[in-house]
Amino acid sequence: MLGYYSRLSAEVYDLDKPIGHSFGDIEYYIDRLSTVKGPILEPATGTGRLLIPLLEKGMNVDGFDLSEDMLEICRMNCKERGLHPNLFNGKMESFSRDVKYDAIIVPTGTFLLLHDREQSIAALTNFHQHLSNGGKLIVDIFLQQNISIGTSSTRTWNLDNGDVITLEDKTVEVDYINQYKISHNRYEKWRNGSLVQTELERFPLRWYGVDEFKMILESIGFNNIVISSGYEYGKYPDTLDEIITFEATAYHL
Repeated sequence: MLGYYSRLSAEVYDLDKPIGHSFGDIEYYIDRLSTVKGPILEPATGTGRLLIPLLEKGMNVDGFDLSEDMLEICRMNCKERGLHPNLFNGKMESFSRDVKYDAIIVPTGTFLLLHDREQSIAALTNFHQHLSNGGKLIVDIFLQQNISIGTSSTRTWNLDNGDVITLEDKTVEVDYINQYKISHNRYEKWRNGSLVQTELERFPLRWYGVDEFKMILESIGFNNIVISSGYEYGKYPDTLDEIITFEATAYHL
């Protein structure tokens, strides 16, 4: 059975994307959220890379994640900094809260993990329903290029206690019609030359066209959609390798 962001995977995530590590997104999101006075929600908050810098800026941010292992690390990271946000387990397409948020944010392409089209539309619809009147959604995507089945890569992390973690990522399925790919990730932890922990993960990833994603947002009821790239507000994308950010407003009749 292939897991998804289980214990070893979550440990690697925290090592590879530590608190405050920015791809340009932390500064961008702090700026775009600076006028938001009400509650903010970060779905798929992970181990707190972005959540914690926002909290330290005095913002009122809740977070949730599908992975309890990720949330466990996130809670520990928050506690170490004297922060006590509302964190809960949930899925983007089905979480339910009594709160209306003034902003919902999904940075760095995390939304693409919803590889099923109906599931992703359900998630965007759920975001719309959880936003206050005039609340804004900010979501990042990225474009796919040069995908082929069987391609693989390996990365290594050296831990302070001498352990070594390796990750082998292999593309096993590409569906160009339905616009997604599936990778299998193998995590291994080694100690003094012996394998002490291993984990297999099924990792899906969807892709969208820029106009396609804008039209999906419009069909759900979002307005005032601004498309940005490279974390430059209002700069329309002109290269394949830039993060593309959509900012949209929810109005309720």
